[in-house]
Amino acid sequence: MNSPAGRHPLRCRCGTVRGYVAYGANTANRGVCYCKDCQAFARFLGDTGDILDDMGGTDVVATLPRYVTFTTGREALACMSLTPSGLLRWYASCCNTPIGNTPRNFKFSYVGLVHTCLEDPSISLESSFGPVRMRVNTKSAKGKPQATPISTLGAILRFMKMLIGARVGGSYRNTPFFDVASGAPIVAPKVLSGAERDRALP
Repeated sequence: MNSPAGRHPLRCRCGTVRGYVAYGANTANRGVCYCKDCQAFARFLGDTGDILDDMGGTDVVATLPRYVTFTTGREALACMSLTPSGLLRWYASCCNTPIGNTPRNFKFSYVGLVHTCLEDPSISLESSFGPVRMRVNTKSAKGKPQATPISTLGAILRFMKMLIGARVGGSYRNTPFFDVASGAPIVAPKVLSGAERDRALP
């Protein structure tokens, strides 16, 4: 298993939800996703300017849930989904700060943390998680993002190795987003209605 070397602060805008993300060599991959669903999540939260870049991309830190710890405000966590089978998109209900995205099955040990909850004046995203190595779903971008095919492939392969290690080693059971005994998320997700989804999608 990878050994974390430090802790990057995690907090919502109002400070109710706080915690940290353990980081170190090969514990995370950073990328930008331009998909319409990520753009819809930002619209759902009502603050696209703070979440999306000029081309509609979301800066995401892909890591394992076991590296994420909430120290206060866990009761303020909420999650939504654009469809009944879509990703769970977590946010702080106190101030609508996006936290991250997880699969519905906790055995697939992944969380994509949105940059908004990780921005801190004491430490940069790059110093903790490295530079952006992936740019995905670029067809939905508002423009032409810089292509990163080689680094994207390398980042995906590294992360797949992490996912397999978590499953084989059993560390997927260490997650702050799910009740492992039941397999259910710690809060019931809000699934958008058709009308709500239409309003959120670009």
